[in-house]
Formats: sequence, C-alpha cells, structure tokens
Amino acid sequence: MGTWEWEAIERAPRRTSPNGDGADGAASASRSTNGADSARPSPAAAASTRRAKVRPPRPAPARRKDPGAGARGERALTGRLAELRLKAGTAPASAPPGGSPTALRERPGDARVNGRGRVKLAPASRTTTKGGGGGGEPPRRKLRGRRGPRKPSRTGTRLRWIRIGLVLCGLACLAGMSTVFGMMMAVASELPALDNQAEFRAAQNSVLMAGDRQVAKLTGNKNRILVREGEVSPMIENAVIAIEDRRFFEHEGIDARGIVRALWADLRRGEAVQGASTITQQFVKNALVAQDERTIFQKLREAALAYHLERQWSKRKVLTQYLNTVYFGNGAYGIESAVRTYFGKSRGGVTRNERASAVVEPHEAALLAGVIASPYGYDPIEDPKTARERRNVVLARMRDQKMITAAQYDESIDEAVPAEGDIDPPKPDSEVPYFSDWVTQQLVDRYGAGKVFGGGLEVQTTLDPELQRRAEEAISGRLPEQGPSSSLVAIENKTGAVKAMVGGENFQSQPFNVATNGHRQPGSALKPFTLVTALEQGVSPDRTFASQKKTLKIPDGPDFEVNNYKDEYAGITNLRDATAKSDNSVYAELGLDIGTENIARTAKRMGIRTPISTNAAMTLGGLEQGVTPLEMASAYSTIANRGTRRSGTLAASDMGPVAIQSVKDGDSPRRRNRRREMRAFSRETGEQTRELLRGVLVSGTGVAADPGNGEFAAGKTGTTENYGDAWFVGFNNRYTIAVWVGYPDKTRYMRTEFEGEPVAGGTYPAQIWRDFVLSADRLEQERNPQPEPTLPAPEVETAETDETGDGIASEGVESDASEEEEPYDPSPYDESSDTPATSEDESFETDEYSDSESSSGY
Repeated sequence: MGTWEWEAIERAPRRTSPNGDGADGAASASRSTNGADSARPSPAAAASTRRAKVRPPRPAPARRKDPGAGARGERALTGRLAELRLKAGTAPASAPPGGSPTALRERPGDARVNGRGRVKLAPASRTTTKGGGGGGEPPRRKLRGRRGPRKPSRTGTRLRWIRIGLVLCGLACLAGMSTVFGMMMAVASELPALDNQAEFRAAQNSVLMAGDRQVAKLTGNKNRILVREGEVSPMIENAVIAIEDRRFFEHEGIDARGIVRALWADLRRGEAVQGASTITQQFVKNALVAQDERTIFQKLREAALAYHLERQWSKRKVLTQYLNTVYFGNGAYGIESAVRTYFGKSRGGVTRNERASAVVEPHEAALLAGVIASPYGYDPIEDPKTARERRNVVLARMRDQKMITAAQYDESIDEAVPAEGDIDPPKPDSEVPYFSDWVTQQLVDRYGAGKVFGGGLEVQTTLDPELQRRAEEAISGRLPEQGPSSSLVAIENKTGAVKAMVGGENFQSQPFNVATNGHRQPGSALKPFTLVTALEQGVSPDRTFASQKKTLKIPDGPDFEVNNYKDEYAGITNLRDATAKSDNSVYAELGLDIGTENIARTAKRMGIRTPISTNAAMTLGGLEQGVTPLEMASAYSTIANRGTRRSGTLAASDMGPVAIQSVKDGDSPRRRNRRREMRAFSRETGEQTRELLRGVLVSGTGVAADPGNGEFAAGKTGTTENYGDAWFVGFNNRYTIAVWVGYPDKTRYMRTEFEGEPVAGGTYPAQIWRDFVLSADRLEQERNPQPEPTLPAPEVETAETDETGDGIASEGVESDASEEEEPYDPSPYDESSDTPATSEDESFETDEYSDSESSSGY
C-alpha cells in the first residue's frame, strides 16, 4: 500500500456518539458477538440504515487503469485493517488477520479500497443509541483519497493565449503610437519657415558627369516660373485634387481613410496598386526631405512634417507651392512651365510676366494632372493613347466630384492630346539631351523633383562622351539629310552600362526618345529568342526543315500563311543555315513547335520588359506593342555574355541597363552602383547561339555589318512588313549595339530610301553598326595602344607535348576565346525565376568605376 493511502486513513476524521464513544465503539456495541451475527447489523440498525438518506459517493474522473494496481492495493489494505482491529479488540473472532475483503466492506463505517486503489468508507448507519444504550452508530464522513493534478482544458489554454496576445498587441500599439507621437514632436523643431522665393533662389543645381566632364546641368530656376496663390486656374487645382487627393480640404495633412482604402486595395490585389500620400505629403517629399531610400521611418517623418505644415500654412498655399515643385516631363518643372510647354504654341506665345496657367480648359488641366503620377508613362509624345486614357480618367473623376458638368465632360473627352509638333519643351542645358533626359527621370523617381532640380546632386553617369560622339557620326555618315532617322544604343557587356545613346535626330524639334520609348516592330530581330528557346529544349542546330511556302494550322484560330523575303526558299535546310538566311518558313514552324509562350518567357528573362504577344505572328517579329532599341540591346547582351544577364543596383529598372554609376548628395557618402547578375539560360546554349548568329555576318543577311578586323562579331537583321522598321542588333566581345532606322511616324515606310531600294536590316542599320564598331575599336586602340610587335626569337627545337589533353602531341595550341573576353564563372541557372541568382551579399562592388578591361566596373 502506498504512503499516500495510509496518510488518508490516519487523517480521516472520526465522529463520536453523544455518549462520547467513538464510531468504532458504537458499531461494536451494536453488533452481536456470535459468529453468525458478526457479519450483519442488528434489525434496528438495518431499519435505521434503510431510512437514512445516504448520498452515494461521487464518481471519480476517468483515469488510465493499471490492471493489477487495484487488487494489490485492496489486499494489502484489507490485511492491515484486520491486524489493527485485532489489536484494538474490535475485529470479529472469525475474521483472520488477512480477513475477507467482503466481510470488511459489509461493515458500515469501515474503510475500503475501490478499483482505483483509493480509500473509501462503507456507509454507516445513522441511528443513534439513547441513553448510551447503543441502539445504532452515528454516520461517518466518507474518506476520499487524494486526486492527481487536473489537466487544463483546451478552452482555458486558448483563452489564456488570447489574453496574452491581446496584451502584446496593446503594448505594440502603444509603442507605435508613442514612436509616431515622439517623431511628430521632434520634427516640429525641424520644420523650416519656408519663404519659397528665397528657397528656390538659393537652390543648388545638380550636374550630370561623364568621366571628368560635365555633360548636363539640372536646374529648376532657369525654366521654372513660380506662381503665387490665386494665379493658378481653379480648373487645374480641381483636376489635381480629383486625381491625387480628393479629400485634400478635409484632412490635416494625413488622410487616415485614404491609408485604409489604399491598404485594402493592395490586399485585394496582392500588390501595391494604390497610394495614400496626400498632396501635402508629396510637397514635403518634393521640396523638403526627399530621400532615395523610402523606409517606413522616412515616410513617418514626411507625414509628421505634413501635419505640422498644414497647421502653419493654408490649404491654398500648400496646393500652390506643390504645383511649383512638380515635374511634368519634357523638361517642364512647375505648373507654369508645364502649361507653356504643352499648350504654349496653341496660345500664340506668352510673355514671362503673363501667367499661362491662369486660364486653362478642362481637358488641358486633366492632361497635366494625369501626367504627375508618371511623366514618362503618360507623356503624350511617347504614348498618345495612354496619355489620352489617363486624361479621360481625370475628367471622369472631376465630373463625379461635381467639379465639371456632364456637358463639359462630354466635350472634353473628344479633344485630342497635343502632338509632338505642338509641344515646345524648354531647351535643355545638356550636350546629350536624350541620355540626360532619361537619367533625369530616373533621378526624379528616386530622389524627388526638389532634390534633383535644386538639391545640388552630383551624378556620375556611365556615358562615354567620345563614344557618344562616334555613335552620332556613324548615323550622320550613312543616312541622307532628308530621309529616315535612326537610334543607337551601346551597352558594355561586362557591366550592363549604357555607353552611348542616340534617341533621335534633334531633341529640340523631336524630343521623343526612340531609344528608350520608341516601341517599334522588331521583325526578324526577334528570332534569336526563338533560337535560344529551341536550343534550351534540346533542338539541334543541324535539325532539318523544309524551306518552302507554308500554311500552318493554328488551333482555335485562322491558318497562318508564311512567305520568305522575296519568296526565296532553300528547300531542305538545317537550323544553322536558316538562322543565317533568316528563313521565315523554318522559324515559323519552329516557333509554333516549341511554343510561343515559351518564347515570350525567354525574351522576358533576357531583358525585354515590354509584354510580348504570343500569337503566331510573333514567331516572325509581328508584335502588338513592339520593343525599344534599349530593350533589344539589353537582351542581346545576355547572348554576348553566354546566358548571363548583367545589371546594377542603380539601374533604371530591376536587372535593366545601367546609366548611373554613383550619386553624391551633399555631405552624405557617395552612393555607388554595384553589379548584379542573373542566369537567363545555360552557358552551352549561349555558346551555340553566339556561333549561329556569327553566321549571319559571315554568309547571311548581315554581311554588311561584318567589321572584317578579325575580331568576333555576331548579330541579327530585322525588317518589318512594308519596310516601316529596319534593325541590326549585334555584339562583339566588348559591346552590344542596337541600331534602328525608320521614320518617327509609324505610318511612313522606307520603300526607296536606300539608293532607290527598300531599307532592310542588312542596309543602313548594318552599315551604321559596322561603322560604329570599327570606330569604337579605333578609340580603344588610341586609349590603350598595343606595344610594337617584336621580332620572333630564333626557332629552338623542342620536344612535342600534349597541351590539348586529347592524346595528340602538338607544338602549340590556339585558343578559340578572345583575349578581350573576361573569364567568368556564371551564376547557377534558374529558369523558374526572373530574379538575380546571386544574392545581395554576392553582388560585385568596386570603389571606382573604370573603363579598363581588367576592372569589373560595378
């Protein structure tokens, strides 16, 4: 018997009868001493027991049973009780020391052991003796064993954790509110008492550098005319409020409802689709505290400044000064400059003392308000269709908010957006306006217009001024004055840096940058994406096809008829020759076989950001939207790098081409670009693609592009239907160059511009490409002159050695790799993701940018 059981017995209380006898004594007196009656009580006691209302014992909670524990405990306890009674003289004579458990349990008031090994007492008679005669025995309190520890219920545990979670959430909210409150109190002392005129006069110009040469100056003072309260048309103010901050006159600098609405919209879409910054916050960002790193603490600081600013300034003043700090694209900084740029010509000219922004039509105000969110994305020059759609969205918001009537809305949506000839951008202070305009927009997106045009930034760009000059000469040396224009982009293979960019013929008359925004049809220049996809799927370059006129069946669509250029066919040919000759019939069949969706995914991995259509015509370069020269140069550089796509941390877009090398902001440390890389396709595929595209220059459609200087060069021609666009995109071991030739007007074709013949990819584009490559090669030799060749040493007879490792002895081995080529072990191939395969810690970083071949540059 366990110790706990004996303790239970010893601590059990004993009730006494009125005469002072103990319970056991009363029980003993009421029993007969003979053997027959010793096992049952007297009749009077039994009757009294039946009349007594004895409460049954409470059932014990279910527990796991030990099959032998109850029996062992019962036998041990029974024997011990019998011994105790013998010593006390209360046990019946017939009960042995190890007496019967049944007999003991039948005695009222005796302790017993239940099936779980717990001690209990049998019910006792409640009859009492009168005058001490012992007619019965008093009831005894039931003895219960100790219970084990109760298990906590699941509900209790859950409630306890809920309470803990609520407490922690409350503490976190309290800490957050304290942080925000403390920040708002701290920035109150930082808020300057702005005098806009003095602030803007004291602004420092930002500069763009190329090497040690300044190529552009970015200033808001030269082209900007400040307006005061009351000088801006209410139509402009209403348009800006309608699209940027419809609760502008209701909140106090921070729109809590707008934040909740934007958060809900983002959660539903699973991405950031709606902003919540108020006009006041945007002004603070533009004019006061614009930082390149948009952390949560900086956003909180902006919000705190916006709150304090509205307590000092009127709403009208905030709105007016906001319009003075907005960049509207095309060199227009501030609302007055924007109205003059986009609509000044239609007004017949405005003097500097007049305010063109004082009287504005609804469709004009809506266009300018819509441009604010993305000056390049909604530029009416670069994308008139998108600009018009955005303008109409603003007009609809104005109508819904009762800012214009339904009649004004109906009249305004039919108005045309300003054409390129109607726009008069300010003359840029730049030697390379197309390139500097592209870089300026990147800086505005990163730092804010106030910092860019008045913050004194020193921006080191990737441009090579001498290479830029030679690119312009290569174009002007081939194209006639009265003819098509051209665009050229040169990217350094090992860094992804843009070294030269020609966006058009004349920025002042044609500010549209074809290089970065001219989405034109690529024609056969898109075929390398089909080639890479096929090689990745295991298609052999020696696989044969039938080169002939074909009608290909398209599931769930019309048949696709394919013809070759000039209806010339090769009969049975392989993929190698079909690539060199740009065989349409072969590539259309191949493209449909491997899947147009796969081709589009390959193009995206290689650097094409514009969505690629997946219809049958895309196999021959027939796209719905087109591509830009910058995209094509970036994508082809992936082939030049044998499947490795190279970019930098300061690129214009994720894994895109790099234009900014470093940025110095006042006394802050110079922020430098670091190289990033990702694997777009396997190295083996890259080697095969380079070899096949080399054949285009050797014996194919691009022989006019072959430099003939003994260096490696490869590329692909591209010509669209009706000769509206002509391309040559190619690379050597140093640069990848994309050349486009055509008219800015997409409806104008080049059927006779090449010596009376049509302009194809193998004509002007190939010639311009060749001239630029040779000129760049001469520039490299001038910068890094090679030592004079020395006379060969006298021949010495030596033993032949097996230097190739193929078991054949030879005196010397000539490497296939160019000496210009940088040895590089590419990162692992990851075809399931369009993110860099190298982590941020593994990205390359250098302190100084260098054009030398030995430096990584980024």
